[in-house]
Amino acid sequence: MAILEVEHIKKKFGKTDVLKDISFSLEQGEVLSIIGSSGSGKTTLLRCLNFLEMPDNGIIRVNNEVLLDTDKPETLKESEVRKKRLHFGLVFQSFNLFPQYTALQNVMLARELLAKERPDYKANKKNILDEIRVQGEDLLRQMGLGDRMNNYPHQLSGGQCQRVAIARALINRPKVLLLDEPLGALDLKLRKQMQLELKRLQKKLHITFIYVTHDQEEALTMSDRIAIMHDGVMDQIGSPTDIYERPATKFVATFIGETNVFDGTIKLIANGKAVIGIENGDVTTSGSVTETEEKNTGFSVGEFVTVSVRPEKLHFSAEPVEGFSVPALVKDYIYVGSVVKCLAVLPNGNEVKMERLAGEELPKSGDKVFICWNPEDAVLIHSLDNSFYQSMENITLA
Repeated sequence: MAILEVEHIKKKFGKTDVLKDISFSLEQGEVLSIIGSSGSGKTTLLRCLNFLEMPDNGIIRVNNEVLLDTDKPETLKESEVRKKRLHFGLVFQSFNLFPQYTALQNVMLARELLAKERPDYKANKKNILDEIRVQGEDLLRQMGLGDRMNNYPHQLSGGQCQRVAIARALINRPKVLLLDEPLGALDLKLRKQMQLELKRLQKKLHITFIYVTHDQEEALTMSDRIAIMHDGVMDQIGSPTDIYERPATKFVATFIGETNVFDGTIKLIANGKAVIGIENGDVTTSGSVTETEEKNTGFSVGEFVTVSVRPEKLHFSAEPVEGFSVPALVKDYIYVGSVVKCLAVLPNGNEVKMERLAGEELPKSGDKVFICWNPEDAVLIHSLDNSFYQSMENITLA
């Protein structure tokens, strides 16, 4: 059973639709990273999940308990907001630690405030605070801060402050931990170290993470699944391998890592392969285009499509290869440690990139080559909805 279910969440600010019908679910202990360009709705989604913003529409369930249903007014009462937030912990990029409190006091604070609402608080204050202190100390030890509990934020490094902030978010035992660019303020070396520490902690506690980041490598490293947000919608949600190897849209293909994209028209579909006519010649794809009486993939001859090929899948050939007839001129090389990036220019001026391990034999700058790839390594993507093509068939030009 899913620990978190989100259905049809929408949020508008003024006339701007920031979230447009967001739906997904998470299992216990799963890590979902959300990435996308600035303004795509990532942080707004986290704020809606934590009820810092109230969605205009939708349903949120935790462990099958309905926390929010915009069609049920009783779930929207302000008095219920604090209780709902207890299901979620929230970690910010900026730490937000209180400078006048020690690391341990910062961690204990949220739990203390909740404890004061207990009917037995006054009678059992000492025992309750002792219990909270033990929980806070245990969390800080797990964070590797057992010898920094009594330090103030200004006496801690950036990485140590972030670990305190994570411990503070965990002390109320949330079902889901929301992390909004948690490592964005750290330098590269410390960020990579903290990625490993966060992953270790998540596995140990078996807690569910929703992790917002701009760092694609971080998302690929941390996640069981990745959601790509674009203009208020989730363009694709899937495993890191699915997202990288099988992008569902042109935006996903170009947003994650580097890729070569070719726009063109399907000229032929036969024997599990599609021949695509692009501006400079023909290219071939396969794998997802088999057309039979039992299965129609939705691709059709004459459709305008996008072909995506990762640089490590692209090849240069001295002679044309069957199914390929696009020439290019080798322009330059970029050495990146163990990898060499080769740039070539097509007749229309567009650049393509090929990656190879350093030391492999490569054509020289200025050589004329032909681009090609194994047809199975290319991804064919619908450039427009099929409804567009259907509507075009009914248009009569005057």
